[in-house]
Amino acid sequence: MSPNSDVEKVKGPASYFPSIEKKYGRPISDWQGIVRSAYPAKHMELVEILKRDHEMGHGHANAVVAYTLAEDGLK
Repeated sequence: MSPNSDVEKVKGPASYFPSIEKKYGRPISDWQGIVRSAYPAKHMELVEILKRDHEMGHGHANAVVAYTLAEDGLK
C-alpha cells in the first residue's frame, strides 16, 4: 500500500490550479470572478478574455473556464 493510497489525486481542470496560482500570482477565485463577470459569453470567448486581457496561456485559461462553467452548472 502506498503512503498516499487513501488520498485521491486531483484530476481534470483543477489539477492545473497550483501552477496557475504560482505563475500568475492570483488565487483561482480571482480568475473565476473574471470569468463570471463576462457571462453569458461562450466557453471559447471566456478563454480568449483570459488570454488576451491577462496573458494567460491557453491550457490554463481553458482549465479555469471549464472548471468555473461546470461549477456554475453552465457546462
